[in-house]
Amino acid sequence: MPVLLGEVLAALDARYPSALAESWDAVGLVCGDPDEPVATVLFAVDPTAAVVDEVLATGAGLLVTHHPLFLTPVHGVPADDPKGRLVHRLVRAGAAHLVAHTNADRAPEHGVNDALAAALGLEDAVPLEPDATDPRAGLGRVGRLAEPMTLREFAEHAALALPVTAGGVRAAGDPDRPVRTVAVCGGSGGSLLGAAAAAGADVLLTSDLKHHPVSEALEAPGPALVDVAHFASEWPWLPVAAEVLRADLGGRVEVVVSTRRTDPWTCRAGQEEGGGRHAAG
Repeated sequence: MPVLLGEVLAALDARYPSALAESWDAVGLVCGDPDEPVATVLFAVDPTAAVVDEVLATGAGLLVTHHPLFLTPVHGVPADDPKGRLVHRLVRAGAAHLVAHTNADRAPEHGVNDALAAALGLEDAVPLEPDATDPRAGLGRVGRLAEPMTLREFAEHAALALPVTAGGVRAAGDPDRPVRTVAVCGGSGGSLLGAAAAAGADVLLTSDLKHHPVSEALEAPGPALVDVAHFASEWPWLPVAAEVLRADLGGRVEVVVSTRRTDPWTCRAGQEEGGGRHAAG
């Protein structure tokens, strides 16, 4: 018997309940018929044109992305609009699209933050900001490295563990500072700095950190900071979610992880620390 889209959606919602999503978020089915069969599911971080090319090339019946296609309300999806064009291409190909965003971030198991913590080798990781109704769920994770290392070594460790991006990995703090307890948050997690400090973390690894908050954080006691590309921090979830879905459906669907690097930054210029021109006064 073929697997219907509705059954795939139910399996994904059981792992990543839409009720866990933030109130501002846009998760769930973007397009697709629950009564249509699905043989292949493609997982990606972003719903870009290149990823839709991959949907068509693989013949996937469902595209699951972490980031929403429509995060703000729209009143139409005309084909001459870049995002509307993607919807038209998916519908014409008979492919559905599902978004699992902050519900996948906050999931109690096999979510974005669990996958990030596992990729970095953290042990006994627990939510950094637990959910009020389920202490196993929540934002971020905090755990311990098997062996301590310096901040510089941890930044190198993260660079090896996560996908390569043009932005690379940056660390703020004493490079020789010992690191053992690590807090992480996939995506933009700068707001969890206070929670990381309260948890006794030696470092918080997240994305999209800004100059002034980082500068101010270094003036007060608390964790060092490691900034990685937003895409890189969330990519480890893809193979985890794909394997979980395959197992939950008894191997009745094929799962594919996108090979497209959808990090928007394409190159980096300049030199490493200590090089380049002097800054203006």
